[in-house]
Amino acid sequence: MWILWTLVVGLVIGALAKLVMPGRDPGGIIVTMLIGLAGALIAGVIGREIGWYHGPYSGPGIVASVLGALLLLGAYRLVARKRLIA
Repeated sequence: MWILWTLVVGLVIGALAKLVMPGRDPGGIIVTMLIGLAGALIAGVIGREIGWYHGPYSGPGIVASVLGALLLLGAYRLVARKRLIA
């Protein structure tokens, strides 16, 4: 059940990141979900390295996860745009 919950949260985070960043986005619902999951993972890793999160079960909040997803969405757009041009 936690896998399903994780996918839903990733989808919400990815959708929020796409709403915040204007412009057309390549990819569909699966790419949105993966960007949201990876953004939350990146926010958690960076937060642990900085010292914001302590312990194995403390993780990033919604804002940090969306910021991580925004970083990945920007990188994804750059890669997808270069693939479409070439």
